[in-house]
Amino acid sequence: MLEFSLIFAFVCFGLGLAMNVYRVFRAPGVPDRILALDTMVVNVIALIVLYGMFTRSGINFEAALLFAMTGFVSTVAYCKFILRGDIIE
Repeated sequence: MLEFSLIFAFVCFGLGLAMNVYRVFRAPGVPDRILALDTMVVNVIALIVLYGMFTRSGINFEAALLFAMTGFVSTVAYCKFILRGDIIE
C-alpha cells in the first residue's frame, strides 16, 4: 500500500513540476517566472524526499535540505536583482 501511495505522489509532484516548467517559459512577466521557479524548487524537494522514502535512504533528506537552502538563496538573489538591478551593494 505504501508503494502505491509513493508512486501516486511521484506522479502528482512530477505533473506539478511539468506545469511549473511550462509556466517558466510561458509566463507573462518576470515575477510570475520567479514564482514558478520557487515552486519548482518546492516540487523538486518533495520528489527528493519521496525518493528517499521509496529507497529507505537517509542521505536524500540531507540533499533535500541543501537544495532547499540553495533554492531560497537563489530566489532571494533573483528578486533582489529584479528590484534593484544589482545583487551585491
